[in-house]
Amino acid sequence: MAPRLLRFALLAALGSAAIAQPRPQAPSISGIDLLRSDFAARSGGATIYFQGGSNGLSAQARQVLAAQALWIRQHPEVVVRVEGNADGSDTRDHALAVGARRAQEVRNYLVLLGVPTAQVSAMSWGKEHPGPGRTTTILVR
Repeated sequence: MAPRLLRFALLAALGSAAIAQPRPQAPSISGIDLLRSDFAARSGGATIYFQGGSNGLSAQARQVLAAQALWIRQHPEVVVRVEGNADGSDTRDHALAVGARRAQEVRNYLVLLGVPTAQVSAMSWGKEHPGPGRTTTILVR
């Protein structure tokens, strides 16, 4: 009878030891998340807004892009993707085309400001990707 009690006591002790162990901490922000946060903080955000169906850059957008280009040039290890969007009122094909023109306009301006072409790509979500319309978002990856 003693062996059973000892086994039960040992299992109970192991069970309580497992419960007493601290749970793993959530991962801290590091690597790419830190770069994204730094990019947003130092460059005025990651979103460029356009007027209506336009793909022309406003003076404010050019100012934000100048700060973004500076940050991107200072981080040659980073590749960014410019994602163009359009609002939900357009047809799917039209929204994709508008998003592509906006993304390409932003990419071209960043390259004009000295960002190497290999460091920046452009794509369109049109209205398929959730998010505010009439925008282009720069994604640090």
